[in-house]
Amino acid sequence: MHQSGFRIQKIISRTRESGRALARSCDAIWSSAYEFSDSEDVIIVAVPDDKLPEILSQIKSPGSTVIAHTAGSLGLDIFPASLRHTGVFYPLQTFSENRNISFDELPLFLEASDDYSSAILKAIAESIGCKVFFTDTGHRRLLHIAAVFACNFTNQMLTAGKQIAMEAGFNFEVLRPLIDETIIKALEEGPDHSQTGPAIRSDIGTIKRHIDLLSFSPELQGIYKEVTKSIMKFYKTASDDQF
Repeated sequence: MHQSGFRIQKIISRTRESGRALARSCDAIWSSAYEFSDSEDVIIVAVPDDKLPEILSQIKSPGSTVIAHTAGSLGLDIFPASLRHTGVFYPLQTFSENRNISFDELPLFLEASDDYSSAILKAIAESIGCKVFFTDTGHRRLLHIAAVFACNFTNQMLTAGKQIAMEAGFNFEVLRPLIDETIIKALEEGPDHSQTGPAIRSDIGTIKRHIDLLSFSPELQGIYKEVTKSIMKFYKTASDDQF
């Protein structure tokens, strides 16, 4: 937003060092207190979901200020009745420190309490390059679950792959060409049309050998079995009661 020309007035963060660093990066002031002046047009509350009720209850702002949270799994009902103009500003992306993310064509899902809030949040989203979608809380919650599967669960699977590769004496980088091709093919052809491997081939012998080889980790054995069963069920291949 700062890079797109918006004036960021204040960064509020309980962590002094990182809060001040962020404030310096966008020519803003830092504070640990939830105090606002009459000049804020928009307050964006980007905090962990379980902290939202506590923090929103402490916000006192002018009646014309729009207050929006960024949580995919929470709706407008999280806001106290004292806040007049409210909304949800949910970018469908993963964010990590020290990684620059392009907002060009980034899907951003909006919900607002009124037309005034809706227009302001839409204008902000479009001005930073996002592709704007309006959706209700129920559908956005489903999208949030889809994001958990596509991002968080994928990372967990890659972590398992890394662990198993290291067990075989190889660095995680040996899997990179496979990972690259898997993701590219899934995006170009659709993940449901890109599946390969022993489960879709009904290769029960290989599946059993894999399960035996994972004896060093009962947890990974369990994951392997459940995901293999899921693949077999989805593609209607051989019965999963054979292993």
